[in-house]
Amino acid sequence: MLDIQFGRELEEDEVLRINYILKRRTIRYIAAAQEEWLYPERRVSTTNWSKLDDGWFLFPNLWKVPFTSEIIVGYNDGSAWVSDEYGRHPGNPKCSDETFRDREWRSRLLAQREWAKRRLGKSLAHVSKIDRDDEVADRLMNEYLEHESGT
Repeated sequence: MLDIQFGRELEEDEVLRINYILKRRTIRYIAAAQEEWLYPERRVSTTNWSKLDDGWFLFPNLWKVPFTSEIIVGYNDGSAWVSDEYGRHPGNPKCSDETFRDREWRSRLLAQREWAKRRLGKSLAHVSKIDRDDEVADRLMNEYLEHESGT
């Protein structure tokens, strides 16, 4: 719960894209405070389904999503429940597969870099400072972008 992202500001077109997605995916009813809000397709920059998230604004800030390797739940009676990040329990031959995890880690790094490039100059999300320092992720992302731009 401490890693819930908040405080990100969206551009008007990003809000229109979200509203368009919600309208297209609704089954029965949609509501709005103003009638014009019921028709995001009239003002949104694209209605092409594959291009609605070109700016990756639907993703959380990938620099602030922790990379975990297992989930451990402890109970009051002293017992515990364990699984890897994909829900596989000890005893499953693929549980905690290091080769797969290494590939996932490399994919994560590439995704973080791409997110930073696409979100450059846009509002960043924040996470609770109770658990970890929110500014570290921002600093790492900015250092990466400075290195990429050669400044």
